[in-house]
Amino acid sequence: MSEQPKRPRKPVLKMVPMPEQPPEVRRRNYREVPLGYSPEQAMEEASRCLQCKNRPCVSGCPVGINIPGFIKAIADGDFRKAITVLKHDNTLPAVCGRVCPQSEQCQARCVLGKKGDPVAIGNLERFIADWERREGGMEVPELAPPTGKKVAVVGSGPAGLTVAADCVRNGHAVTVFEALHQLGGVLRYGIPEFRMPKEILDAEVGMLEKMGVEFRTDAVIGPMLSVKDLLGQFDAVYLGLGAGLPYFMGIPGENLAGVYSANEYLTRSNLMKAYLFPQYDTPIIRGRRVAVIGGGNVAMDSARTALRLGAEDVYVVYRRSRKEMPARDEEIEHAYQEGIDFHLLREPTRILGDDHGNVVGMEVIKMRLGEPDSSGRHRPIPIPGTEYAIELDVVVSALGNGANSLLTKLTPELETNRRGNIIADPETAATSIKRVYAGGDIVRGAATVILAMGDGRRAARAIHEYLTNS
Repeated sequence: MSEQPKRPRKPVLKMVPMPEQPPEVRRRNYREVPLGYSPEQAMEEASRCLQCKNRPCVSGCPVGINIPGFIKAIADGDFRKAITVLKHDNTLPAVCGRVCPQSEQCQARCVLGKKGDPVAIGNLERFIADWERREGGMEVPELAPPTGKKVAVVGSGPAGLTVAADCVRNGHAVTVFEALHQLGGVLRYGIPEFRMPKEILDAEVGMLEKMGVEFRTDAVIGPMLSVKDLLGQFDAVYLGLGAGLPYFMGIPGENLAGVYSANEYLTRSNLMKAYLFPQYDTPIIRGRRVAVIGGGNVAMDSARTALRLGAEDVYVVYRRSRKEMPARDEEIEHAYQEGIDFHLLREPTRILGDDHGNVVGMEVIKMRLGEPDSSGRHRPIPIPGTEYAIELDVVVSALGNGANSLLTKLTPELETNRRGNIIADPETAATSIKRVYAGGDIVRGAATVILAMGDGRRAARAIHEYLTNS
């Protein structure tokens, strides 16, 4: 009697939830909100993966991680193999597992998501990276023999760290120049402790140091060392400067005391630890009533930071609806759970101050949605006569960032677009200056960590090809 074929198992449509701090507890502390999977939970979630032959999730990942491969290893309980597979393509897995928009990228392509919950790829990535750091011992990957070539990387954000990792793996000597006194770029100053503890970033930067990458902090390229100076010392230069110039609306009252850019607000709190004042002597206005303008991840980070700094009422003021908000669903949901008050379809018209130049409120106008604009989102249209005022102490502008021109103005031969972003080839990252490459936010504008890492991966590949053939 012939053996009967095995019936395919019925897919599990419900995701294993990740435990979290309760909202009423976490809204007043800086500890990480999600608590992470246990090994048993991770294996249960990983076993939901269908191991599709065409691997649609991989096509949604900007760095091309072998997602089915590392997930199968977790399902099998082979955690060492899982982290090896994952780190072949991703040098910052613990970071990406926390801050990448998986719901819009890899998880959005998951076949299970058509009938139920997609596989929690980000949660599994975070789990296995945390396992390695806490229990598995972070092993230095195999490096190619030294080539004698030297690469300078300007900026230690996600793009710069990816280039550094890939180039040092290929045998090139790498030196990273960072303008601030600590490493990590936007990962350090922009992302709050409750979303990504800095010990995780320290561990991943520490691994690059073990691999042989040299880091130089307090090194402002442009005024201190020019790009030409770097080209005289290195065989190739990568510019991963980020986008650190904050945008404002240009409305009356933005010069009042108590108005911050999200950059300054988060940098004071995250990098300079204003939340630990007076242990750290970084001042920040701890408003009783705080409004954050914007609807992205930075706006959510700013609003949730304001709560943890002691605000009684925090408002997110956004000119479109909830559906159009660009922030990750998880971050928006966490903000709602923690008691953030969303004023949607509202746009600020002016910030109100007292006789001493301090913020006392903000006037907003109601909006309606019109036809889609060039971004594909519905255009917000003011409704005349619907203005009203909100009583406030602090206003945070989280409207995005542009290119800081400090380096580009001092390097006129470096071509930029009308926004000040460096023009670079999308495949090779080559700029208008030979041997100079660029990527991340300084090229594409403010975007996600994983997109910056994808830029870094392509640049490192092009740099290696050039150095090998020159």
